[in-house]
Amino acid sequence: MTMPSSGADSQGRRLASELLLGLAVQRGSLKFLLEWIEVALAASAAAANASEKEGMIGYDCFIKSLEQLKHCSNAYVDNLQNQELKKTPDGMCSLSNAAICLFEEICRLALDCLSSTSSQNSQSRDSETSTVYVWGSNSSHQLAEGTLEKILQPKLAHGFANAQMIEAGQYCTFAISEDGSVKACGKGSYGRLGLGDSNNQSAPKKLTFEPHRSIRKISSSKGSDGHTLAVTAEGDIFSWGDGDYGKLGHGNSATQKYPKLIQGPLLGKIVVCVSAGYRHSASVTSDGELYTWGEGDFGRLGHSDSHSRNLPTLVKDISSVGQVACGSSHTIAVSQDGRTVWSFGGGDNGKLGHGETNRVYRPKVIECLQGLYIRKVCAGSQSSLALTSAGQVFAWGCGSCLGSGSSETTALRPRLIEELNSTKIIDISCGDSHCLALTHDNEVYAWGNNAMGQCGQGHTSTPIAKPKKVIGLEGIPIQQITAGTSHSLAWTAPPTDRQLVAWHRPFCVDLEESTFSYLRTFLDRYCDGINNEVPPQPFFSQREHHNFVYLCLKLLSTHLSLAQAGGTGAAVLGQQGRPLRNLLFRLIDSDVPNSIEEAVNETLSVGASLLLPPLRERTELLHNLLPQGPERWESLSKGQRMQLDIILTSLQDQSHIASLLGYSSPTDITEGFSQSFFPDQDSSKSGIIDNFHLAEILLKTLLRNIGFYTERAFGELEKNSDKQQSNTTPTESGPPSHVRQLLSALHKHLLAHCYSHSTAKDHLSIDLLHKHVKLLLLYASDTYRRSALLLKESLLDKSVTEKLHGILFNSAAGSVLCQVIYSLLLLPVSIVRPLLSNLLDLLQPLDHLIRLLPAAMLLEEQELEWTMHESESSPEKSISTDAKSWIWLIDMERTISFTVGQCLGEMLQGPVCSAEEENSAYWLQSQLLKNGLEIDSEQLDLLMNCLTGKALAGCVERKSFEFRVSEDTAALIDIALGTSVEPGYRIWNRMQVYANSNEWEHGTNGDHLLDTVSRFVLAVLLKHTGLFQEACKDDRCQPSERLVEIYQCVYKVRSTLLAQTNAAYNTANVQLPTWPRQLSDVSNNVEDEPRESCSTTEQTVNVRQSEEPQYNMEREIVLLDTEDFPKISKVLECFLARKAACHHENETVYEYSGTSSRPNSTGSVEAPETENTPKEKRRDSEEQYSFISMCHYVILRCAFLILGVRAVWLAKGWKEEPTLATTRKGNSMQEEQSSRARLRQNQSDCDARKQVNKEFSEGQSRMQSRSSEPTLGMIS
Repeated sequence: MTMPSSGADSQGRRLASELLLGLAVQRGSLKFLLEWIEVALAASAAAANASEKEGMIGYDCFIKSLEQLKHCSNAYVDNLQNQELKKTPDGMCSLSNAAICLFEEICRLALDCLSSTSSQNSQSRDSETSTVYVWGSNSSHQLAEGTLEKILQPKLAHGFANAQMIEAGQYCTFAISEDGSVKACGKGSYGRLGLGDSNNQSAPKKLTFEPHRSIRKISSSKGSDGHTLAVTAEGDIFSWGDGDYGKLGHGNSATQKYPKLIQGPLLGKIVVCVSAGYRHSASVTSDGELYTWGEGDFGRLGHSDSHSRNLPTLVKDISSVGQVACGSSHTIAVSQDGRTVWSFGGGDNGKLGHGETNRVYRPKVIECLQGLYIRKVCAGSQSSLALTSAGQVFAWGCGSCLGSGSSETTALRPRLIEELNSTKIIDISCGDSHCLALTHDNEVYAWGNNAMGQCGQGHTSTPIAKPKKVIGLEGIPIQQITAGTSHSLAWTAPPTDRQLVAWHRPFCVDLEESTFSYLRTFLDRYCDGINNEVPPQPFFSQREHHNFVYLCLKLLSTHLSLAQAGGTGAAVLGQQGRPLRNLLFRLIDSDVPNSIEEAVNETLSVGASLLLPPLRERTELLHNLLPQGPERWESLSKGQRMQLDIILTSLQDQSHIASLLGYSSPTDITEGFSQSFFPDQDSSKSGIIDNFHLAEILLKTLLRNIGFYTERAFGELEKNSDKQQSNTTPTESGPPSHVRQLLSALHKHLLAHCYSHSTAKDHLSIDLLHKHVKLLLLYASDTYRRSALLLKESLLDKSVTEKLHGILFNSAAGSVLCQVIYSLLLLPVSIVRPLLSNLLDLLQPLDHLIRLLPAAMLLEEQELEWTMHESESSPEKSISTDAKSWIWLIDMERTISFTVGQCLGEMLQGPVCSAEEENSAYWLQSQLLKNGLEIDSEQLDLLMNCLTGKALAGCVERKSFEFRVSEDTAALIDIALGTSVEPGYRIWNRMQVYANSNEWEHGTNGDHLLDTVSRFVLAVLLKHTGLFQEACKDDRCQPSERLVEIYQCVYKVRSTLLAQTNAAYNTANVQLPTWPRQLSDVSNNVEDEPRESCSTTEQTVNVRQSEEPQYNMEREIVLLDTEDFPKISKVLECFLARKAACHHENETVYEYSGTSSRPNSTGSVEAPETENTPKEKRRDSEEQYSFISMCHYVILRCAFLILGVRAVWLAKGWKEEPTLATTRKGNSMQEEQSSRARLRQNQSDCDARKQVNKEFSEGQSRMQSRSSEPTLGMIS
């Protein structure tokens, strides 16, 4: 009707325009006002083209409509131009003029809205009075109303007046005032109200916090027996209520009736979010750490097990957590950027959202929510909810809380609630089995269980299977909601912890696609010919034309700012993102006035993240925009350069880099509206392959682009090498910094992924790394060859060398390659080895170039001086600036050489370990030997030879022991040799008395060799457990439990050795103790060792016994994992059993005693028997041979541990009881130092005894030499 072609006369068209404007203003929506502006401009242009009288509108009618808009504005923006509204003599004004004036007023209102929204997000409006509405169950006065009857629809509650934040729990309610004080009412059992008792409270009563704190947030459980968590303004947590399962976090399960501060691991942490589940609790700290505690059943705590925790415990598998929600038996966490959602715990009914019902014991990403920006999550009894930045609500689990229309529905994955899709949701809340949602226009929806009227429908019909608007709240500006177990609350105080999203504001703001569609249409239609002197129709002047374009850009910038502030994501633009982006860059390339250019730059700056295409399209666009030849960066148009710069900057975001390489889902995928948005598994796998192909292309493009700049720089340097010219500026000689930064970021992510997933055999990542690094090394080889040739031709001219340094460092063969080469050292050799030939090819041109550098030789000489004189600083001062500038290149050559050596296995890997080394490696890393040696190997040999010689010879006098040792070591030697010197003699007798009283052994007393072994074992245990002082002072009738364990270990060794006296291991005459027989179990696998003899008959017998004993390493590890005190006794059992079982040579046992005869069971040497026949002699030797051999080798190992190995309890990692530590604190270090001093002073020689065995001596020295390595911390 407004168009000339409609057939209506001018008065009819005018009336139609006025009527449409009145309807648009009456509707109060920006969409209808923009529609009127479009119609008005089109009608004016059509009239001008038809040479008819311009379209008109009544002046007074338009001013009246304009006044309605101005009445909504609280302030005016001065930087907008004021369009003069011209009034004709007949009281009319032109449609185009009126459209521009209306557009100006809309922009003013929008800018005012942007300003007010920012202030609302930064601070709450203190001047407003909060009103609270309640409904649902009031059985325990949780609604603070006098009656106990349920309230079926919202009712104004004066008891919660002026509450800033409210939390509805299990039959109780908590309200936080603006000053941070907390009031509570409702059910009081188990102290859940925190008022000091278990009584119900009919009216809100103030809680007391000690120490006094201002409370910012509260979370109260919706089930179990009720407990509550409160976060202070400083980030501390208080808890109270039922303490079962340790869910209060105080280290116990006690009920807490007053608020109590949680300490432990959270002490000093700033907590930003808490959630109280049914039987567990969770909190999130400011640094993104998630802590959980309480019952651990079903894995709800996320610690990979079902164990309960009564103190906050860090969930180690995830980081950068922003919020958490606890349900009945499951937990949901959201990342700080809202891009990732994890869930774990009980998976029954699909409430974890993983597409299955299995339990999950550690955080697992909900794949179906990848690509969405999640603003909030909630967890109920059997369902979960998630709110997206686009105002959509997803639900999963089972029951009516899914809002699907049926209470029997089960959703194993997140499903969009279609009933809420017609509006924008800004907040959600979950009770036990009902849900609430708040829309952007302050309406409240409810669904789920309605047995107590908690859905606010005016009845108790249940369930409410689809979201329905809560009745009785029309026209009330509800800002916040909360759902308890069976009651609900809504109030008008604006939130302090939630960003306000201005989805809609009357006349000026509509964050929806239609708004951006109208603005795109205006820009597309009126940007053409913006530089023409004659403006397009219907504008009368160029100024009017430019002003309209400027207004379009300002309104677009305002909406993009509001969308960015609200975190809505690019979905709000719909299909308008690409055309708007193209229009803006087209304006950049046009010769536009400064005001429009500034508006375009502002719009791109504000909305870059929203206007940029999805990640894949962005990468393809980057590939097309980057120069594909040696042309200069300046050859691109202004718009192209700006677009390229924005894309390069955006791609450097860490999450985008990971998405480019396929390591995470893209974060900027357009949010979908149905389940079909989520791809299936097959398409996901193909997408990963596509991502790697795209990343490979991008890596090649970036490398080629950097190469273009390097090629051009080389050409200019070669051309001007004989001319005296200043260095070219970095902007002219080097590629844009964003290009190198993006390439470097891609390298870091790729290398880090290959390092962290080296065992997962990620062939795609490794193949991509190999392809790109080979290309990079080939490029670097050519660059170094060309550099060396240039230096030769320039006769090492100083200016050329300086310029060449800048070119090389900025090229891909410079800083970029350095990062890659250094990172290769960290990767497994199996990944780096395929690059070996390429690294070798690079070394020759690199070495050739370095030899030409004038400072290279000087630098190497000075580095050698540094190694010899590390304390001197003079060499460093003498290094010239030229030499310093090339250090990175020389260091890279050495790193490449080192990498080559690593690949060849000649530097880090070394020769293949011998059988003896492999046999000893386990023990050299064990707890028993990790504390190192006390003396050097030569001194140790002398001491051991002397001690074992005296022990096997039956010597009981220590006065002939030629070496000076510490007092404790001397006392231990007394015990080992069985002298009558105190306190060793008393310690040995006490053990024997205790063993006899417990009938641990029968018929073995008086066996000298066995007693000698027992004494040595006792001495070892007393030394390495640190119980020697306690054994000396223990005058009680009954020894301490720790000493009893020492005695038990000694007699286990005796029992094992006695078992060797009978080939069938018949222990009928030996009564073993009742403790676990780990050592006996180990020894049962030991067969008689093979023996060598000069006689042919003995060799024949040995053939049948030549099979090597099999040792059970797994059993050793089991022993090491036990927690019985002292641990070293368990380790020692394994050590002695292994050494005794693995030895096969026994001849020198008899050589050691100075005779060829074998010793008897008492240890004395007998003359050869003549009365026994050879057959009887052979049988007797076979019965005693293994026993004697094992005894002697246990003595040898014990001597080694007594004299050579530093006490285990002196190690930093050794844990002991405080009382024992106090006893030793005063004298342990002094004794250790005095012992070392005496050993160093002992230079006297002694006659060495005959060697025990040649092979044993070699093995022993090898073990000692390996033990002396610095990595074991040995002391010489």
